[in-house]
Amino acid sequence: MALTSLKARKISDSRGNPTIEVEAVVSVRGKKFVGRAAAPSGASRGRYEVVDFPEGGVDAAIAKLPKLERELKRLRKLDISSVDSLLHEIDGTPNFSSIGGNTAVAISMAVAKALAAASGKPLFAYLNPRAAELPFPLGNVLGGGKHAGKMAPDIQEFLVVSVGARTVSEAIFTNSAVHKRVRKLIEQADPTFTGGKGDEGAWAPNLDSRKALEIVARACEEVSSETGVSVRPGLDVAASSLYDEATGKYIYRREGRERSAGEQIDFIADLVRTYGLFYVEDPLHEEDFDGFAELTAKVGKSCLICGDDLFVTNTTRIRTGLEKESANAVLIKPNQIGTLSDTLEAIKLTKAEGAVPVISHRSGETTDETIAHLAVAWGCPMIKTGVVGGERIAKLNELIRIWETLGKRAKMASLPVK
Repeated sequence: MALTSLKARKISDSRGNPTIEVEAVVSVRGKKFVGRAAAPSGASRGRYEVVDFPEGGVDAAIAKLPKLERELKRLRKLDISSVDSLLHEIDGTPNFSSIGGNTAVAISMAVAKALAAASGKPLFAYLNPRAAELPFPLGNVLGGGKHAGKMAPDIQEFLVVSVGARTVSEAIFTNSAVHKRVRKLIEQADPTFTGGKGDEGAWAPNLDSRKALEIVARACEEVSSETGVSVRPGLDVAASSLYDEATGKYIYRREGRERSAGEQIDFIADLVRTYGLFYVEDPLHEEDFDGFAELTAKVGKSCLICGDDLFVTNTTRIRTGLEKESANAVLIKPNQIGTLSDTLEAIKLTKAEGAVPVISHRSGETTDETIAHLAVAWGCPMIKTGVVGGERIAKLNELIRIWETLGKRAKMASLPVK
């Protein structure tokens, strides 16, 4: 087995911004197999993420492909680990600033897909033949912060997860029912609402954060009652984007309010208790390991406190945070760290420390469906991947196909919070 060719092109992400797509072709006894993968991008980026593209952007990254292709063709053993190791070696920096983390992750995923095709298996089965558990989709139904307009809530994402779903299809369509119900409730609260949406297809209303959360919580209750499927609300606070380093306070501009670190912890803990939140992501800024630990201790096992900007899929930061008991869940984004091998190490460490890995899309997405396969293969019990929108349902519909492929073996993952 050998790499025959590596090709890259500039494509559009869901915001209309350029990103990179890679096609890898491998040959086995004269027969060729193709793998294609695209890298997403985020609006709310942690400062410790790998660099997405080298200086010069996507065009500069694509210009480096011929050299990468030549080096990868020389590999004596073509497998994911060897490819990823060589990408690190060629780049030669700690954060992929030379070739770009998006270039690296697109190559890593494309080669993995080509190898899976050569094996005659779907990617999830190639990565883990025993995989049989499907993740619960975690979706954004109402948005604010950097994902929406100026009058939208300060908190970035108001999320739902259908924790009572018996199949992945039931989970997907129950989340969708909540999304629809949220619009109706927004229209009741604001008759002038025109149906505007944010980056991920979530409604972007002229409401403050607490009113928005009241609407989402009510939608969850109503849909749960009507369907018999328990749905719980959650948040991605994206607190680093609210945090003012000069004052050490969290600035809620829509509310016209500032909160100290202690007030922020109490505020989030109160929201968890009042609205029965299942999940809260990035409730404090990306350096506050101790504040995260205080909040996690306050809410106990009633809610998942998840770090994204805090950890950025980086094993060093994950180890530091989990040793401090800063969180009980870790957001996993392959393009934050650059390769599938690095992503798997982050997931393994998260599990070893007793925390929950939550694999995730980015706000600037593509129709690439790879993370659906990674969630199943590597046992992530939750997948954060939106509710509506072509680039979001690409992952969700792929989960339905995986469920169908697994047949009688398929089951939903176990969640630590009920």
